[in-house]
Amino acid sequence: MAERDEDPGPIEPPSKSQRKRDAEDLKDLGDELVALPAADLEALPLAEKLRDAIDLARRITAHGAAARQRQLIGKILRKVDVDEIRAALASRALEIRFEAREFHRIEGWRDRLLAEGETAVAALTAAVPELDAGRLRALLAQARAEAAAGRPPAAARELFRYLRGALAAEAPSA
Repeated sequence: MAERDEDPGPIEPPSKSQRKRDAEDLKDLGDELVALPAADLEALPLAEKLRDAIDLARRITAHGAAARQRQLIGKILRKVDVDEIRAALASRALEIRFEAREFHRIEGWRDRLLAEGETAVAALTAAVPELDAGRLRALLAQARAEAAAGRPPAAARELFRYLRGALAAEAPSA
């Protein structure tokens, strides 16, 4: 005889504490949406009613009214599938982390070039053969000269911009 699956019985609704935690999570998500830059908010898959509520929350300056509006946004979010929104926000956060990592990598090369000089130039040109070593050396010399003279780091910034353009095609190192 085959075993029968037992009927688990009626499913219990979430406890009041769990409902409060869920509501607070949605309110926090709403706060995150209100704080997003306009361009990032436009890229998200939001319902019209939710988008209007967020726009209104951005314009409200009174503390009590802003708190009520955030509560309303949380209430609207209860009726919306927030998984897409959370996935889009997570993707945005990941993209920001990658950009920061790339920025630090380029900044590290610039600092290494300024500190080590020709040794770092050789290492960088070996890693990125299509790099213009002559231009790199010229920018490096300018950056070192202005640092020695105590002038603002205009050439160091130019060196950073050159490295960013040259290393953009290269895959980031671990």
